[in-house]
Amino acid sequence: MKNNASLFYNVCLIVGDFLALVTAFVAAYILRVKLDPRPLLDHIHALTYLGIFLTVLPFWILIFALLGLYNSNIYEKRFVEFGRLLVGSFIGLMFLVFWNFASKTPIFPARLVPIYGFSIAFIILVIVRNSLRWLRVTLFKYNVGLIRVVVVGNTAITNEIINTLRDPKTGYKIVAIIGTKHESTDVPSFKTFQAFLDEPSKGLEEFHGIIQTELFTNEAKNAEILTYAQEHHVGYRFVPGNTELFVGNIEVELFRSSVPVIVVRQTALFGWGRIFKRLFDVLIGGILLVIASPAMLVIIGIEKLSGGTAFFRQKRLTRFDRTFEVFKFRTIYPAYNGLTPEEAFTKMGRPELIELYRNGGDQIIHDPRFTPLGRFLRKSSLDELPQLINVVRGDISLVGPRPLIPQELASYKKRHAILSVKSGVTGLAQVSGRRDISFEERRKLDIYYVQNWSLWLDIVILAKTFRSVLGGRGASH
Repeated sequence: MKNNASLFYNVCLIVGDFLALVTAFVAAYILRVKLDPRPLLDHIHALTYLGIFLTVLPFWILIFALLGLYNSNIYEKRFVEFGRLLVGSFIGLMFLVFWNFASKTPIFPARLVPIYGFSIAFIILVIVRNSLRWLRVTLFKYNVGLIRVVVVGNTAITNEIINTLRDPKTGYKIVAIIGTKHESTDVPSFKTFQAFLDEPSKGLEEFHGIIQTELFTNEAKNAEILTYAQEHHVGYRFVPGNTELFVGNIEVELFRSSVPVIVVRQTALFGWGRIFKRLFDVLIGGILLVIASPAMLVIIGIEKLSGGTAFFRQKRLTRFDRTFEVFKFRTIYPAYNGLTPEEAFTKMGRPELIELYRNGGDQIIHDPRFTPLGRFLRKSSLDELPQLINVVRGDISLVGPRPLIPQELASYKKRHAILSVKSGVTGLAQVSGRRDISFEERRKLDIYYVQNWSLWLDIVILAKTFRSVLGGRGASH
């Protein structure tokens, strides 16, 4: 019972991409050949140009397919889709340039044509795909194209899935629930899967998938559900009871060459990923350290003239619970050096600020611990510059969870997940766009980063960090 709506949407994406690319390169031809008076490298007739481009275009679409742009795991995530579109557009352009170089018949009448084409194509592709996504979600509201599923189980995750899929924007509709321990709902429910199948009005209509949230002690029941799904070509998904076990990087491999096993890693950052990330840190961190050196020397001089030490050093945690000494420019009064926020606020007789500080995402407006120069350094994020030394040394990474002191993480239950990668100068929590999030919410963002790491994600976080700093949106105090 395959849902043809997803197949139709894939076809729409392919057609949309095809038309977007044709439109872009036709526009590029018109801009350079018809509207630009400068001489051309080759006089290529419009129909000849279009014919050659249409011949090459299927290979470009194939590149998109290989990058997963017609896979729901990609196109349902805007951030990931955006990155792959950019990569796919660039690879497609390089393919065209290579074809133009190798072919006896040139494709482009001028060098600017492929550049115009690439720029316009990427913009149109993003617009077309977002328009198709909007149309798809709109149709979901009218029950068009929904994937109809049966949910089986009595676990806590069952209610979570039911509540999530109630929103038509998800693209799913629950037609029946097999179980007795779930919250009240207008969806028909049955005690057993067989009772559901025996329902005369099982015009509860056809359904496209089964989501099972628990394994029954009676293996016959489990076999009944899986066998039905296989025999009737219905999609089958199983949600493990311990969902935290499967939130990292997952692989299926043959153990001792014969037994299939599931390998679960806490983070996607392992193997070659760790090597590439370290090389990236050394290269980019080293360059940034050289660029920042003049500013750092000036700040050191001002700190010395003010009669205090230039650097603030403190023990912090990084990967595998290892402690290291973080370097930052001193921003607080000497009396509070080395103290936790709780200790400092208590010492100054302002314990009421502790809760305000933690609930404000580890920051507070006009924090009384900071010196006037320290406020400027914090607001401009210049106090973080010495951490580039930690990056080059290998203590931390450019991007990662915030390096916290041991006391801050001591009582956090999921510290093992956060500390499975190196801490970072900046991170997902810092660029999330929200300043008033709590300690718990920030740690959840840290865990998300750990479990979903990619080099592209690092680049995006760094880009957002530079934008925030240059835009004057540094830490506010």
